[in-house]
Amino acid sequence: MSHRVCPWWLGYFLASPVRRWLMKPDPIVSPYLRQGMTVLEPGPGMGFFTLPMAQMVGESGHVIAIDVQPKMINRLKRRANKAGLLNRIDARVSPANSLVTNGVTGKVDFTLAFAMVHELPDGHPFFREVAAASKPGALLLLAEPAGHVKPEQFAAELKRASDAGFMLAGRPIIKRSHAALLRRA
Repeated sequence: MSHRVCPWWLGYFLASPVRRWLMKPDPIVSPYLRQGMTVLEPGPGMGFFTLPMAQMVGESGHVIAIDVQPKMINRLKRRANKAGLLNRIDARVSPANSLVTNGVTGKVDFTLAFAMVHELPDGHPFFREVAAASKPGALLLLAEPAGHVKPEQFAAELKRASDAGFMLAGRPIIKRSHAALLRRA
């Protein structure tokens, strides 16, 4: 698997209206979100999913967006502020070896891991941290780009998630992606 992190400047394309035209974020995450939820989003980039999820969880919910790249988080905060959603988003910079989920142990209702696990050198710590942050029964939507991640690599990610305490709950269809909905035991 590749362990190269997406360059920060590519975040401008990933958050652009062109990408929104090619892939709509709302149908991907809306089936799993409700008002008042706590959402964890590792690797949010500049907020392609973050801002719509912050709208969906409403004023009583919040999104914890964690990225290793300060430039991504800074841009996400500017976009969230402009959209009037910054008060619903806890945007954090983390080191490469941790999600820094301080204060959210056992509080997360839903995690979106979209096109980012393949960038990690080892998924075991990632899935363990997500499991620790998640409530029992919490959902994890794992999606990886089919062009970068081979089916056997995705199967290995699912095994790591299982080892951390997640069970397969479904296989949603996401264009050009391998995807799995997982539930925390």
